[in-house]
Amino acid sequence: MATRALFLERIRREVEKGGEFFPAVTASRPAHPSDAAELVKRQMAERWPEALDRFKVEFERVAGVFHRVAGWGDVPDVIVEIAREKAARSVVAWDESALGLDLRPRLEAEGLSVAVGGTGAGDENARRRHREDSARALIGVTGADFVLAETGTLILLSGRGRPRTTSLLPDAHIAVFDRTRLVESLAQVGILLEALHEDPTRAMSGAMINLITGPSRTADIELTLTRGVHGPKDVHAIFVGMP
Repeated sequence: MATRALFLERIRREVEKGGEFFPAVTASRPAHPSDAAELVKRQMAERWPEALDRFKVEFERVAGVFHRVAGWGDVPDVIVEIAREKAARSVVAWDESALGLDLRPRLEAEGLSVAVGGTGAGDENARRRHREDSARALIGVTGADFVLAETGTLILLSGRGRPRTTSLLPDAHIAVFDRTRLVESLAQVGILLEALHEDPTRAMSGAMINLITGPSRTADIELTLTRGVHGPKDVHAIFVGMP
């Protein structure tokens, strides 16, 4: 057998060993995205407890660390504890309008410096400062626009007050969310994104949609796995809400 044919045959054999995790199908675009999105939201209003349980299982399967608190006021206490474990002195975060709470009073009282993403349009200096702050910080705190249960994935949309560097550059990424962000499937995510961009006034100002499934992992040609090369070494999810 020729060298090229032998090489391709070996690839086929290795691929066949993995089997199929799930069938791949193309989802049709909804004719009326807003109506379809409202249906998803009504479904999740009833099914979110099951989705949260599934997310926790899948998130921890990919080495994520799951936390649950009763209210938004309890979130800073979890962040302070993580900062103590990592001996961190600085934190970067989304702006409070995007995150849903102002971390600064509690965290600064603990001696932590907090830098938040700017919300001004066209402020390159502010963006540069936040990138530099994010590169130095050990902890980055964001919200999550969608939380995908079937794969334990956090989905973040970049934009004003919510720079993507907040989740990508620090050593640890902490995402905070409540039940309104939970979805069961990637198909539902597609519907919600279609609805979001149906009206330009509601679309996010940023250019990136980040799907984060656990800590950053990189393997070289010898399949030696290393965490944290192209992103955070640790990913935490804080769910706000109790049964």
